[in-house]
Amino acid sequence: MVPKGKLIIIGGAINTGSFAETQFGLPENMNFFERGILKRITTESVRDTQSRFEIITTASLMPEKVGEEYIKAYAQLDVHNLGVLNITNREEANSDENYERIKAAEVIIFTGGDQLRLSSIFGGTKTHQILLEKYKNEPVVIAGTSAGAAASSKNMIYQGSSKDALLKGEVKITGGLGFIDDVIVDTHFVQRGRIGRLLYAAASNPGILGIGLGEDTGLFISDGHTMEAIGSGMVILVDGRNMADTNLTDVEMGQPVSIKNMVVHVMCDGDVYDLNDHSLVIHHPKVVPIA
Repeated sequence: MVPKGKLIIIGGAINTGSFAETQFGLPENMNFFERGILKRITTESVRDTQSRFEIITTASLMPEKVGEEYIKAYAQLDVHNLGVLNITNREEANSDENYERIKAAEVIIFTGGDQLRLSSIFGGTKTHQILLEKYKNEPVVIAGTSAGAAASSKNMIYQGSSKDALLKGEVKITGGLGFIDDVIVDTHFVQRGRIGRLLYAAASNPGILGIGLGEDTGLFISDGHTMEAIGSGMVILVDGRNMADTNLTDVEMGQPVSIKNMVVHVMCDGDVYDLNDHSLVIHHPKVVPIA
């Protein structure tokens, strides 16, 4: 079944085109919102600036501050029909009030923080169920930045140092919120050198596509399979379907892992990857000659 919703996953620490939870305070020049990721979230919604937005700050350690910054950021885009939901436990995730607020929302944004908080607090609750139903059956926009992006897929990386990622057992994987299958998402990817985490994830489960989101970068996913790169940075894809060999099952815990013939793609703004046929179309912008 093709979902009617749209999914936008963002790598975090966004400097241009969206809002960064790690950088409080808004830039003086607000023109970047017109061409950036926050603007794209807005224009993809059913009623543009009039849509009902709910910002879910559950993952954040500073939910009040993060919520305030989203309100300020979206005010610059003339979006005022916006609420902040700081759901802190499973009882609140099962409450009728929060269920109804999410049910009525046309745009839902999960902020950054700790993705394990998202999966452990929302998993299997009433609000989780209505989120999945809305994504399948309604033209809702669901967006996530940093932890919100990492938790968007069925499989989720929640722990593992970049330095030791290719040691057996270092990368920890659990279930995410499940908006999209057959992928696993990592964030702050280029800046924190997390290629090893995705290589390990793909080696341990070659049927899933590893997605590494750079900062100030995202993927706009429509029809559940068409992924368009947006933002100023890079998206790294790790495809293990044709992996020839690995010693993952042979080495002891804590020992290095070997991998043979792993495919890696790099996407930038405008490039499109199709999850159905695993094709990548690179966007070639026209170069305007200097007069």
